[in-house]
Amino acid sequence: MNIPQSDLPRVIVIGGGFGGVSLSRKLTKQNFQVVLIDRHNYHNFQPLMYQVATSGLEPDSIAFPLRGLVEDRNNFIFRLATVDSVLPEEKILKTSVGDVSFDYLVIATGTKTNFFGSKNIEESSMPMKTVPQALNIRSYMLQNLEKATLTNDVREQKKLMRIVISGAGPTGVELAGAFSEFKKGILKKDYPDLNPDHMEIHLLDGADRVLVSMSEKASQKAEKYLKNLGVDLHLNVLVKNYDNETVLTNTDFKVEALTFIWSAGVIGNPIKGMREECLDQRSQRFFVDRRNRVEGYDHVFAIGDIALMRTAEYPQGHPQVAQPAIQQGELLVKNFKRMMESKPLKEFTYWDKGSMATIGRNKAVADIKSFTLGGFLAWITWLGVHLFFLVGVRNRLVVFLNWVYNYFNFDRAARVIIRPYQKK
Repeated sequence: MNIPQSDLPRVIVIGGGFGGVSLSRKLTKQNFQVVLIDRHNYHNFQPLMYQVATSGLEPDSIAFPLRGLVEDRNNFIFRLATVDSVLPEEKILKTSVGDVSFDYLVIATGTKTNFFGSKNIEESSMPMKTVPQALNIRSYMLQNLEKATLTNDVREQKKLMRIVISGAGPTGVELAGAFSEFKKGILKKDYPDLNPDHMEIHLLDGADRVLVSMSEKASQKAEKYLKNLGVDLHLNVLVKNYDNETVLTNTDFKVEALTFIWSAGVIGNPIKGMREECLDQRSQRFFVDRRNRVEGYDHVFAIGDIALMRTAEYPQGHPQVAQPAIQQGELLVKNFKRMMESKPLKEFTYWDKGSMATIGRNKAVADIKSFTLGGFLAWITWLGVHLFFLVGVRNRLVVFLNWVYNYFNFDRAARVIIRPYQKK
């Protein structure tokens, strides 16, 4: 890999997610050469991907070019590549564009979709971890609606229009709410020859409530909002198989649907070459100490979703959401500076700013410390928080204007099939 020589210590950051971006932007202000590596040339604001999938936003409004993170900094380098493996003792990273040496390595590779060993579900369902996958969902939904107008067979129409989502966490809940609002605001207008009742939204989960990572009060409010929107909830139901047409579960419930979205879980996305004992086999996350050092290494760190930091308050590790990644990245910058000054490193303490999920227009839930907000106030809070953390002034402006337009016109302007999707 062609990297300019420098007298500064070289820090390689793998992954341009929340943790990698937080770390890279601030570390370039210190005396380090920062090399950011990612298989995409953009940072993807994942909390708003469901709006791309449901025609609310265009993908470029939630993506920010990684080369634009830092201006006028000669010590920041981005390389578009995939990582093959690492030789930690030799301090060599092996990538698709060549080998590169490092003084320090920061693993911020995040998570990937967990299909729990089911090859059929992996090959036939539609995940939503990347922007291209969100676009696939959007295109496929719109393609199926167009196909539904070409047949008078009611069973075939329902199969084309029906949407089944497995996993009632924030992603599943937000998708279900957004699809229901599409049905309410767009379907009658764009497809007057289709029966709106044929567009069923089914949300399945193996737990006994939605949003199990949030409080029971938040779950109850979210469940009420979803039912009011017409979402069919199926709790204590696990998907066992999907054959491209029929969703089979562990109960008597089964349903025919061509659009089956999998949001039922994630698993760590580790790199090869690290010692086996530093990786938790169940979650595929690297064990790290309170300073985000991967256990057993002095010069390799992990932050965000890929890091498993066990504390008394979080014995299973921190929540796999944006805030721990951002905060760990910010603290690691300070600790790198302290290392150069031969000072002891500070330990990480997570500041939980709360959890939230939106279900639709004027409907959201938020857990903030011991308080649970619901309805319009939670929705406004959700809008403000997501606008604040969106990378790039231009992106914030575009998203805000889209939201205003959609709110007053009950419209989703991005309902276009730019790249048709074909199932395998």
